[in-house]
Amino acid sequence: MNTKIRAEHLARTAIVYIRQSTLLQVLEHRQSTERQYNLADLAKRLGWGVAQVQVIDEDLGLSGASVAQRTGFQKLAAEVSLGRVGAILSLEVSRLARSSADWHRLLDLCALSDTLIIDDDGVYDPNDFNDRLVLGMKGTMSDAERHLMRLRLQGGKLHKARKGELAFPPPTGYVFDDGILAYDPDEQVQKAVRLLFQRFRLDGSAYGVVRYFARHGLLYPSRHARKDAPAELVWRSLSHSRALATLRSPIYAGAYAYGRRQQRSVLADGTVRRRREVLVSRDKWHTLLRDAHPGYITWEDHMENLRRLDENQAKRLRLHQRGAPRNGEALLQGLALCGKCGRRMHPVYQGDGRYVVYECARRPDARTCWSVPNRHIDEKLVEVFLEAMAPPELDLSLAVLKEVEHQAADVDRQWKLRLDRARYEAERAERQYNAVEPENRNVARTLETRWNQKLDEMAQVEREHAEARRARKLELSSDDKKAILALARDLRTVWNAPTTTAAEKKKLIRLIIQDVVLSPVDVPERTTQVKILWKTGAVTEVFAARPSTCKTPENVLALIRELASKRHADVEIAEELNRRGLKSGRGRVFTKQAVTMLRSEYKISAGRPPGGHLPLPARDNLGRYSLRAMAARYGISEHVVRYWVETGVITPERDYQGGPFWFAVTPPVEARIAEALRRGYGSRRRKRPTSRPSTHRRQAAEPHPHSHRRVLN
Repeated sequence: MNTKIRAEHLARTAIVYIRQSTLLQVLEHRQSTERQYNLADLAKRLGWGVAQVQVIDEDLGLSGASVAQRTGFQKLAAEVSLGRVGAILSLEVSRLARSSADWHRLLDLCALSDTLIIDDDGVYDPNDFNDRLVLGMKGTMSDAERHLMRLRLQGGKLHKARKGELAFPPPTGYVFDDGILAYDPDEQVQKAVRLLFQRFRLDGSAYGVVRYFARHGLLYPSRHARKDAPAELVWRSLSHSRALATLRSPIYAGAYAYGRRQQRSVLADGTVRRRREVLVSRDKWHTLLRDAHPGYITWEDHMENLRRLDENQAKRLRLHQRGAPRNGEALLQGLALCGKCGRRMHPVYQGDGRYVVYECARRPDARTCWSVPNRHIDEKLVEVFLEAMAPPELDLSLAVLKEVEHQAADVDRQWKLRLDRARYEAERAERQYNAVEPENRNVARTLETRWNQKLDEMAQVEREHAEARRARKLELSSDDKKAILALARDLRTVWNAPTTTAAEKKKLIRLIIQDVVLSPVDVPERTTQVKILWKTGAVTEVFAARPSTCKTPENVLALIRELASKRHADVEIAEELNRRGLKSGRGRVFTKQAVTMLRSEYKISAGRPPGGHLPLPARDNLGRYSLRAMAARYGISEHVVRYWVETGVITPERDYQGGPFWFAVTPPVEARIAEALRRGYGSRRRKRPTSRPSTHRRQAAEPHPHSHRRVLN
């Protein structure tokens, strides 16, 4: 027996730790697994009893790079720290840990608990300096060996990727054929991918593509490839993230790209995690080989798609980007340029979108260059646009008809391919059911259920197709074609149709207009110079009326200052201004929000402090009472009045939105008040009667004192 093994070691448990890095090694390297299990016999020969030998093999198929997923190693460390282990037996150090940090942590635990470490070379005592030195060198070599193996494997992988030969899970629409990316042989998959790129070219935004697929009930494929298994094709609704990933991938432009993402370790919530980051710059990608395989689009189209996606980002719209047409009323969104400084002007919507101005971006000194209302400019632009589109009526009408037929055919083709797939699946399930022996009822019942399920799916697709044909006109009749030709010849009717959205009008404008330069002109009269730059390079110059400055009259500002100094609220100030017939600079009546904005602009202090409340007058000019005055005048409880309001006994009156409530005391109301006072529901300040009404009668007249506290403001 080895002299390092003492009686106190033999009195404790001997643990045999078994590990292999992958399940493939467990399957193919059986001799190594057998050698590790034989260490239990070695423990018995060294003096441990059969009942004292414990085998831990929970980590078979797990890497030794970390202890995070290795429950067996964690269990081993826990037993060692409790002093229950006399020796750890392992084939070699690398089986216990491939990380120097984990290995030295285990050595410290073994030294504290006086636990031996035994491998093929001998017995080691972590408390002995020489043994610990040897164990430390073995752990370092094991860690370095893992690093060298990773370098060799990663180097070969990157070398293969540099030549464009490294296979990876191909994106939807592609498959690897003899190591080269090729189109997916499934025609329905190809058509769906091509339709996505076609719609983005027309709609200009990923959300527009998603809405188009959802509006026509179209599905998008997703092919999940697994190692040593056939890829699984699943059809789902197109999501915005999926559309963005497809549009941004250079693989669809025929380029072999590898290394677009990188992983790095970060410390999050006290644990080390792997985080994937997308490398935006193409210079940081490991490999980019253009024209490496057939593409769905050209490289130029791919770069244009990236540019449009970048411009569509909402955070960049304020940075003078064009962006996709949106549903705002300003027709020059993304087209207007400032004639004074050359920056992009953007629309600003005010008053719930009813008032729109084109505003130049702010200068570095934080001042607005200039702004102008959109109404006159848009009207002048529409007039010039419709005149420019008038001459080629016949060519335009034929092109519109051709495009409509093409889009309808694309949608109908997608539906027919989906129907073909559903019918094939049903026929395949039928053939499988017919091929089974009738006596094998267990299999026959399963195949029959699958056949019925496929038949139901086919019927559902046929119903959805029929509904789409009725709702979306997937096939154009002769009457439809005549109507389209008639509308194409009368673009003004199409433009003014209520079904034509603002986004669609902007798309029409962008077909022939590149940019519009707006410049203020003050002499001889206030106008806006509108220079239209057509995509042909021609320039058209027109002038649009520019309203005078909307300055608030001085008498209005003086009255606001006077009323605010008398501690009137903004709503009361607005009411008084309207009562006197005064108007704002734009000729509009005053509202609470308008008064608030004017006070903020001209630095006028608020009439009431924030959260403050001034009591209303007891009666207004019509003789109506306020809530508090009515309660004090007739000695009735305010809670009873609120309860009457909620139950419809009394209807308060309000002169304007947000104004105070007033109560007209009519004879029926006076009778109701007298009845309440007779029953003892007067104000708390009055002397209560000696006899109190019953609980039932009291609850009928007045609810709980706090249940209707907020009926009236």
